[in-house]
Amino acid sequence: MTPEEVREQVSRDPYAAWLGIELLDLAPGYCRAAMRLGPNLVNFQGNPHGGAIFSLADYAFGAACNAHGESAVALSVTIQFLATVQPGTRLVAEAREQRLGRRAGFYVMTVTAEDGPVVATCQAVGLRAG
Repeated sequence: MTPEEVREQVSRDPYAAWLGIELLDLAPGYCRAAMRLGPNLVNFQGNPHGGAIFSLADYAFGAACNAHGESAVALSVTIQFLATVQPGTRLVAEAREQRLGRRAGFYVMTVTAEDGPVVATCQAVGLRAG
């Protein structure tokens, strides 16, 4: 796939659209995306749901590892939640490739509140399916 085709495919992700995720930047091994934590993305305590935060990080990871133009899937993703934020906060996730082997790629993701605090960090391994 060309970079334009990858960007178009990533931009059409239906789950990301449902969550309100916005693609900000995309390059091979790199993605930056944002999402506002709306009232539908809170848990029973009224805090932003960890699954929503994970989904934003996972979107950035998936886009970064597929931006090479080859189909890739997640082998593993771990997340550490470091801080909570208020509903309505805009989060920005950044995924960066640390190493790309013949079939596997290793990534780190950071989810930050737009006003600064780091909300979560993640590590992931992607496998090129081709």
